Amino acid sequence: MLKLRIITALVLLAILLPALFYPSYVPFACVMVVLIGAAGWEWGRLNGCGPAASLALGAVLALLCVATWWAGWLDQSHRLLWIVSGAGWVIGGAMLLRTGVSGWPQVPRVLRLAGGMLVLWLAWLGALQARMLGINFLLSILVLVWVADVFAYFAGRAFGLRLTRERLAPAISPGKSWEGVWGGMAGVLVLALAWTWADRAAGADVASLYSRLWDRGWPVLIIGVIFLAAMSVVGDLAESLVKRSAGAKDSSQLLPGHGGVLDRVDALLPTFPLAMMLAFI
Repeated sequence: MLKLRIITALVLLAILLPALFYPSYVPFACVMVVLIGAAGWEWGRLNGCGPAASLALGAVLALLCVATWWAGWLDQSHRLLWIVSGAGWVIGGAMLLRTGVSGWPQVPRVLRLAGGMLVLWLAWLGALQARMLGINFLLSILVLVWVADVFAYFAGRAFGLRLTRERLAPAISPGKSWEGVWGGMAGVLVLALAWTWADRAAGADVASLYSRLWDRGWPVLIIGVIFLAAMSVVGDLAESLVKRSAGAKDSSQLLPGHGGVLDRVDALLPTFPLAMMLAFI
């Protein structure tokens, strides 16, 4: 299994890294269209759609991304859209986690499918606009989620249930602890301060998300990155809730050894729109 995970990761890096660092954003946009289309197919399967309907859902989502690109939406700031989507994630995420696994099937399937399509489309738009702001800006968002996940894992292993007696969400993801969440927040705070210092020292041509927040004062930076780390956990838990409701361990087997696309991007789904909201307001 470990060998398969490593091979899959190397293949993904061989595709993503050249697209990410290419001078134009176009290769990255094309890769993201494919990934989001695949995630749309997985979303259909998790919500009870048949094979043909799931494929149609993924195709429609990919076409929606292409149409957005063709219409010139990538060149617009969409400040109001990011504010509304950010508020939607905060309120909707809280409601979703409050109702729990049993509450998800009670939502009409049409709303579940449409909501998932909207979430995935917003994540695609946020990722592309972040790339157009600069590689440094996009990487600062991606690395924040990765660092939050890694620090949460090790903090949870080392201190889980030693400071608190209750797990974070035992009915959704029994392995997660509050100590892990706090560890992830501490990790992204260190990351943000170090990245901001590196931007200043190197005279970065493109500001990272952290530098943009720092320019408004260090309290804004601290609150902003802790908020994003917390919401990345919400994205992770939301996808786990949907999978548990569907009785699925992984969203699919598209990525051997890693599960599906949704399994790899769940924490990024709220993070991209919220990061763009913080960048533009």
